Amino acid sequence: MGNVYAEITVKNALDVGNARAGQIAEQDVRTVTLTAIVDTGATTLVINEDIFNQLGLTVLETRNINVAGGGKVLCKVTDPVHIYWKNRFASANAVVMPEGKPLLGVIPLEFMDLIVDPVRQELVGANGDEALLMAM
Repeated sequence: MGNVYAEITVKNALDVGNARAGQIAEQDVRTVTLTAIVDTGATTLVINEDIFNQLGLTVLETRNINVAGGGKVLCKVTDPVHIYWKNRFASANAVVMPEGKPLLGVIPLEFMDLIVDPVRQELVGANGDEALLMAM
């Protein structure tokens, strides 16, 4: 199976909250639309410094992150971002790698009820067109 890509929109969650509260205009919410590699081996959304800066995110903490190949890298972990794929939404912390392509990991995939179709090499709803959450 080759790489699966997804076009997603990422918004600064603090900006979204401020827009809802009327503190900033909706058009002032910092937003980036990007193509991410769907990576079921990644935990959350992984972005690079460029995207981090475009979104004006803040750092919640720094943490050692296991990377492909077995190494560890000290990375920033951001406050939550809002992630949109088609008609689905998730909120998650992002990990900031110094450079590289964005990765969409399993936490936002699970929250949006998405799976990878290995035959068509694309994201699909695990339960069809309706996103369901598990509460067991």
